[in-house]
Amino acid sequence: MTGLSKLAGAMALSLFATGCVATSTPYQPISSANRVEGGYSQVQLASNIFRVTFAGNSFTSRERVEASLLYRAAELTLQHRYDWFIIEDREVERQVEREIRPDPLYRPWFYDDYAYWRPYWNYYSPRTGWRTWDPYYGDPFWRDRVDTRTIERFEVSAEIRMGHGYMPATNLKAFNARDVIARIGPEIRDGR
Repeated sequence: MTGLSKLAGAMALSLFATGCVATSTPYQPISSANRVEGGYSQVQLASNIFRVTFAGNSFTSRERVEASLLYRAAELTLQHRYDWFIIEDREVERQVEREIRPDPLYRPWFYDDYAYWRPYWNYYSPRTGWRTWDPYYGDPFWRDRVDTRTIERFEVSAEIRMGHGYMPATNLKAFNARDVIARIGPEIRDGR
């Protein structure tokens, strides 16, 4: 019976561990159910003009968010039977949260016996007179340790204009939709 209970415990632990793995934003439409995870959305402004948005979660890099937006623009272009698109206007929103809290693992060597005692010394210098040295005020070795965490989230929006036939060769913001899907499609779809 103990072997069976150990096996059940190991299986439960592995299921728990795989369920808690943090991943970047999957390529998916955004909805109210998955607002925290992120995804793409679009609004049609004219027959060949769309505003496309892709929002990433805190595990998604800016490059991944921008590539997903580009992929969605190419998908929309092909879905509406166009050949190429131009990015007319683009905005990147970066949200940064900094969390600073005392390090829960830091406890000075004297903490258990003297929780409120902090060492300091008085000393005399002929030029400055009597001075006090307190290691907790200004010395990073003695000061309370803190755990700092920075969380970044990116959201990219672009207004795209779609077209038929030959792509404008002089416009650097013009993309062939089939070429975009062929180049970055596998990476976006597979979540790499």
